[in-house]
Amino acid sequence: MPTLVHEFDWPDRVVVGTVGRPGERTFYLQARTGTRTTSVAMEKQQSAVLAETIDEMLDELAAQDDGLTIPADVPPELLDEDPLDQPVEEDFRTGAIHLGWDPRTAQVLIEAFSLDDEDGDEDTDGPGEPSEMLRVKIPVGAARAFVRRTLAVVEAGRPTCPRCGEPIDPDGHDCAVPDDARPGAA
Repeated sequence: MPTLVHEFDWPDRVVVGTVGRPGERTFYLQARTGTRTTSVAMEKQQSAVLAETIDEMLDELAAQDDGLTIPADVPPELLDEDPLDQPVEEDFRTGAIHLGWDPRTAQVLIEAFSLDDEDGDEDTDGPGEPSEMLRVKIPVGAARAFVRRTLAVVEAGRPTCPRCGEPIDPDGHDCAVPDDARPGAA
């Protein structure tokens, strides 16, 4: 069976958002054009690396002297702080992510591939072939806005313990650092 491609060339919206409470959040990369929406689940770390890599790519492109104007900051009109479009229905869980640059349209290309079918079902093209993928192209200003929002979403999770660095759950935290090893202990 061929790979099902969810393609968005000039989407109305591309965001990373979450569902669930801190510590139990599921991250989603969501793209929408008109009434068509695709939501793919991601790991928190995938979301952070995606945003950081896009930011680095934009900085590298901005440093080139090729006449292309790439904003150093987010154009205010492109900021998107709204929640994910509802209902959030997971199309697939993301495995590999590829980034690219389309110089013809001056857009960042994001490709998110579904996790390989580990059961060996015959629904896929074979080992290593994803059954689904999301392909999104976004202009540079929207890419800067995507980076800012994604990093804010990643950081909005549970606070970290100042002593051990582990996340603090809403219902408490058992610090792994013994009392006598904490700063200021005698």
